Amino acid sequence: MAEITASLVKSLRDQTGAGMMECKKALTATSGDLAAAEDWLRKNGALKAAKKATRTAAEGLIGLAVEGGKGVAVEVNAETDFVARNDEFKAFVTNVAKLALTNGQSLETLLDAKLGDASVKDTLTALIAKIGENMAVRRVASVEADVVASYVHNAVSPELGKIGVLVALKSTADKEKLAALGKQIAMHVAAASPIALDEASIPAEVVAHEKSVQAEIMAKKAVGKPANIVEKMLEGAMRKYYEEVCLLDQVFVVDQKSKISAVLEAAGKEFGAPVSIAAFLRFQVGEGIEKRSDDFADEVAKMAGN
Repeated sequence: MAEITASLVKSLRDQTGAGMMECKKALTATSGDLAAAEDWLRKNGALKAAKKATRTAAEGLIGLAVEGGKGVAVEVNAETDFVARNDEFKAFVTNVAKLALTNGQSLETLLDAKLGDASVKDTLTALIAKIGENMAVRRVASVEADVVASYVHNAVSPELGKIGVLVALKSTADKEKLAALGKQIAMHVAAASPIALDEASIPAEVVAHEKSVQAEIMAKKAVGKPANIVEKMLEGAMRKYYEEVCLLDQVFVVDQKSKISAVLEAAGKEFGAPVSIAAFLRFQVGEGIEKRSDDFADEVAKMAGN
């Protein structure tokens, strides 16, 4: 059995927001497996969120660039937020994002593309040597449609920030009206963190995992109830899950009452042409990256001045 260290408990607590003692129980019950421990917390009522609240672990910036009906997003990481606020680092991210409009088919293609007199990879190497901190271009992605709208949350400069969103709209309607709508939906995506456009877009393995978790939760809630009732409870739980994670089923953060699908339908009537979301993407700095940290007890001692 893996040792349940204070650092491991802290990692689970940071990832889920659950209490320290509950986190320790979960890790003990799952032999220190973080993913299994999060499921344990949910199944035992200590964590009610239907999707992960991933703690941002790495520093850096998201850079966006939009031209015509195409938009790209890049993530460039650094070790500290101090470097992420460095003007040279910001300029590098901005330039790489613009370059990705024509060279962002893959991360490898982008790294090999020319940025001035040198490749992106070599330019980054030189920047690392100059600033003295490790950095990396982590990922790149793009969307295309009739209109692409962008939004950066807490921007440090135009099209640079910790969260970047692109929304691609398909429609023959007026482009200015579409851009304004797209910006509002992009702001919604930044706040609501959908994982897919609709139910059909969610990977089968994600749906299967959620069903297994909800089935165990329902089994505990429905002790002694007929199987058909338990099945209906499970169906209801999955409907709620889809409403929470599918963009078209989410309630629009702007008016707090309409589903995004209804917002698009109303816009189509107002604009005189149907409006649909062709694609969207949301990048948040460091999501999914686990940053090395000191032992939790040592951190507490340091804070206390010991």
